Amino acid sequence: MNLTKSAWCRVMLGLIASLAPQSLFACAACFGKSDSSMAQGLNMGIFSLLAVVLFVLGGFATLIIFLARRGAAYAAQTAQLSETTNQS
Repeated sequence: MNLTKSAWCRVMLGLIASLAPQSLFACAACFGKSDSSMAQGLNMGIFSLLAVVLFVLGGFATLIIFLARRGAAYAAQTAQLSETTNQS
């Protein structure tokens, strides 16, 4: 049998996965222990990822607001300059 390196790794991974105990395949929430430390760690991981997403989206919102205010100030300034040049 002439297997490539990646095919050999897949075969070995499948063999190891089939020999593993079934309790390794379920997380604490699916296995029924929702108050275990593994479930608490899973929840904290979810909350930390949510915090990162909210932080990044907040940064984008802040940038958009900053650019809108700056654009409005620039438009007001150019309108004022054009008024003063038209009056003279």
